[in-house]
Amino acid sequence: MGLMGLDIGSTGAKAVVFSREGAPLSQAYREYPEVYPGPNMIELEPERVWQAIRAVISEAAAAAPEPVAALCISAPGECFTPVARDGSFLHNTIISMDSRSVAEVRELAEEVGAWEIFRITGMPVHPSFTLSKIVWLQKHRPEVHAATWKYLQWPEIVHLRLGLTPRIDYSLAGRTMAFDVVRKEWSERMPAAAGITADRFADPIASGETIGELSATAAAEVGLPPGALVVAGGHDQPMNALGAGVVRPGLAVDGMGTVGCITVAFAEPVLNRAMFDQNYCVYPHVKAGMYVTLAFTYSSGSILRWFRDQFGQLEQQQAAAEGRDVYEVILSDLPEGPTGLFLLPYFAGTGTPYMDPLAKGALLGLTLGCDRKSLVKALLEGICYELALNVSCLRDAGVEVQRLRATGGGSKSPTWLQIKADITGCEVVTLNVAEGGCLAGAMLAGVALGQWRSVDEATAALVHEERAYEPDAARHARYQELFARYRRIWPAIAEVAHEMTGGDGACNGSSS
Repeated sequence: MGLMGLDIGSTGAKAVVFSREGAPLSQAYREYPEVYPGPNMIELEPERVWQAIRAVISEAAAAAPEPVAALCISAPGECFTPVARDGSFLHNTIISMDSRSVAEVRELAEEVGAWEIFRITGMPVHPSFTLSKIVWLQKHRPEVHAATWKYLQWPEIVHLRLGLTPRIDYSLAGRTMAFDVVRKEWSERMPAAAGITADRFADPIASGETIGELSATAAAEVGLPPGALVVAGGHDQPMNALGAGVVRPGLAVDGMGTVGCITVAFAEPVLNRAMFDQNYCVYPHVKAGMYVTLAFTYSSGSILRWFRDQFGQLEQQQAAAEGRDVYEVILSDLPEGPTGLFLLPYFAGTGTPYMDPLAKGALLGLTLGCDRKSLVKALLEGICYELALNVSCLRDAGVEVQRLRATGGGSKSPTWLQIKADITGCEVVTLNVAEGGCLAGAMLAGVALGQWRSVDEATAALVHEERAYEPDAARHARYQELFARYRRIWPAIAEVAHEMTGGDGACNGSSS
């Protein structure tokens, strides 16, 4: 009995079939391009996405040594498509990073109030969310809005294309800015403020509930056996958290990729002023009865890539000569102890808690005694200081973070993980899992089939900690002193950094 997890991303779709023991049996991947039809607009061509989804499901199922009994989907939030009653696409998929609706989200905030929006939906006021973009469509594409039967995210489109009634899970519903995250139902006030009714969305359902069984015709469409179950999955971040075994308070998954993002689980919705003031979202976890928040830095692994491309020619040559990974070479032989340098990792603006798109990166404390390796370590320290800032802010708001389960490319670096433990004071652990979002889909599918009695039992069976990195007491004490300085830097230089916006004195990739 195979369990398929399907991860639909903003640039590609991946399907992985797992055994009941959690071993990957087969997988397939297809990319699709983003399109940029206008200023601040980022879209996907939905037919290309659907064809990629069909292909990866079929290929992974055909390559698996046992039939797929159930399918479950992980998908990005705020990634929606206007769909007609006959299922046809009326417009491209508008994705999260699209920021066309700045004016519209301000109008919603003026009408409802930013605090009231957060209190109902758990979302900070931001143009990434679905509801303000629907308002934009009403204004600028009224013919599309008038013809739209439902505004669907990608899991619901897959349901519809497979002959099932589309249902949206609570976590993805929570990313629309139209969902009451406490009552777990569509808000009356938020859709009304946008000039629509809640029936423009799919009906909500808990993650792990069964959407339906595939008919013979639908199953043949994607190469699955008739009768295979389709199970409700969720938003990619909490799905990654589930795939990392984050199923109890105090645990967080630390995604160490291009963007650094921690997803923290907690038992009750924390909808207080501290969370609101620091731009933390609150919405349902894919584990029933729990909630999550996201704390993130837009520039994490991308900063190391920047160093590699701009300054790492020597390391690239050494890596090629020795047959080693270039990042292993870059991160080797770093100096002991704190550097005393301070990097603000705001190369693409800030994430939480500031959410300042005008922020700029900075490096303070340079002297003629600084060498390449000190600079590299300062890059890692800056990324970790920013993580420590988020951990501190979350704790002040009542969300405890005790243990970080590291995933992503950065989790392969013992050096980075130890620095992270020393700066944050949290224990940092690596895991035996790689495809967290797809594995979470297999877990939810397996629970629906009765393979496990609960997601707790599934994670206990499939997710195991490997190496733990404990904070060194002496280094942590020193870093705490330095961190007190770090958190004062951005408020002190923000005004000057904002004045640099637009290219005056700022690097913009051009040369004269």
